[in-house]
Amino acid sequence: MNRALIVYGGWEGHDPKGMAELFRKQLVSNGFEVVTSDTLDAFKDNDLTTFSVIIPVWTMGTITPEQLTPLLEAVRGGVGLAGVHGGMCDAFRTETEYQYMCGGQWVAHPGGDGVEYDVYMDGEPHLITDGLPTIHVKSEQYYMHVDPANKVLATTRFGSTVMPVTWVKYYGQGRVFYCSLGHQVQVIAEPNTLTMVTRGVLWAAGFWESEKP
Repeated sequence: MNRALIVYGGWEGHDPKGMAELFRKQLVSNGFEVVTSDTLDAFKDNDLTTFSVIIPVWTMGTITPEQLTPLLEAVRGGVGLAGVHGGMCDAFRTETEYQYMCGGQWVAHPGGDGVEYDVYMDGEPHLITDGLPTIHVKSEQYYMHVDPANKVLATTRFGSTVMPVTWVKYYGQGRVFYCSLGHQVQVIAEPNTLTMVTRGVLWAAGFWESEKP
């Protein structure tokens, strides 16, 4: 059986417990055994190599080397990593190796919450976004610093600037999936967004083995 570890906490404004529960339900419905934890010690107290995918849901905060190093080593060795919004790419702001692993870091969300914008499936073809329509969102619109090596799957616009929303990459042998949507749980729970994110988590866990980004 595939196993997943969800570690949640950090800034409460992103409802980490609620987001973790959404991920848990999706994984259970896809046949996963799921372990959840509300402490970063989960990264050092578990054998991370027994998991197919790790999902951080932890905005901002700090992490010790004893907590971070096992996570980096596990993903580098082939464990998947998947997440959304600030829960993955606005965590541990001083940890540049973590940001490198994730493929990006939040910079700003001009206009705050409630901005209306579109997410276009106009990136490189991938099973994660295959057949999905443009998604209209009313939420925070993330402006990010991103790794140019990412395989971008979906984008949004800041004027004439094309900004990645969803991407995949490898960190060592580990598959990494990220989507910048998700300021509130209901943003991810929208059916097309939930399909994209669930596919991304499954891809990071090693489904579709023949498909490489």
